[in-house]
Amino acid sequence: MNIRNLGTTGPATSALGLGCMGMSDLYGPSDRQESLATMAGAMDAGITLLDTGGFYGMGHNEMLIAEGLKGRRREDFIISVKFGAQRGPDGAWLGYDASPKALKAAAAYSLKRLGVDHIDIYRPARLDPAVPIEDTVGAIADLVKAGYVRHIGLSEVGADTLRRAAAVHPIVDLQIEYSLISRGIEDGILSACRDLGIGITAYGVPARGLISGHWTKEQSAAGDFRGMSPRFQGENLDHNLTLVEALRGVAQAKGATVAQIAIAWVLAQGNDIVPLVGARRRDRLTEALGALTLELTSADLAAIEAAAPKGAAAGERYPAPQMATLDSEKS
Repeated sequence: MNIRNLGTTGPATSALGLGCMGMSDLYGPSDRQESLATMAGAMDAGITLLDTGGFYGMGHNEMLIAEGLKGRRREDFIISVKFGAQRGPDGAWLGYDASPKALKAAAAYSLKRLGVDHIDIYRPARLDPAVPIEDTVGAIADLVKAGYVRHIGLSEVGADTLRRAAAVHPIVDLQIEYSLISRGIEDGILSACRDLGIGITAYGVPARGLISGHWTKEQSAAGDFRGMSPRFQGENLDHNLTLVEALRGVAQAKGATVAQIAIAWVLAQGNDIVPLVGARRRDRLTEALGALTLELTSADLAAIEAAAPKGAAAGERYPAPQMATLDSEKS
């Protein structure tokens, strides 16, 4: 497994991380035993970064990770936890709370569910508009001093927020959507991260399956996050699947799959970027791991760019109400 560092102050981690959310939430039913087998396969293959959130499945995901880590050395793995999203008993999203008291309470519950004595990277899932980022980061810094957290990360924030946060405490990484069809971070956020020595953990690399090469127009996303995603709707979907077919031509020429091209492209954007793959099944994990040995030449990168140019996707990456809450979209 190739190793990359999360920023200039963060830990070394595998070049791919495992995003565990889909094993518990938002992407329809999942199989518990297959999820655990996939997690085990990832760790056996050398993946050391496990990403979760205290609100994924209202704690289910953290407990699943705790089960998956049984019998393994804690020091061999980096657990990244997001906090802040508030949910009701029915799973409804109620808003965000990244206040000092709330985040410290959330950390206590996460530590208990994970069965660990520390969280490696702790981050607010979004910027809380009611709480200055300095207060949020300062409170996490208290947890660092107390030994409950090792490093501080952020998620979906803009360049100004990054700078304000980094002035309070070193930030090791920004978790943000980055893929061939979601390249907004190239317009200032990525350069700000590099100026500040902050790494990127990229989620949505296959665009929630849209550019995995496996999604078809006939598939239903009812009861799934994708059922609300503008990019999976009507004419937007038709257009976006034409991009996938163009990428398929590039992939076939390389003896690869579309998903592998999508992951390899993000890997090629810099050694300070670690893609998170949300595999829920062992076959999807095996496919994702194949991207690590896929070397993209300058000609390959040009062909990929021609097939899916920046800004070519139809539809926003979230519904309008959610886009309005993203600090990363205000930069």
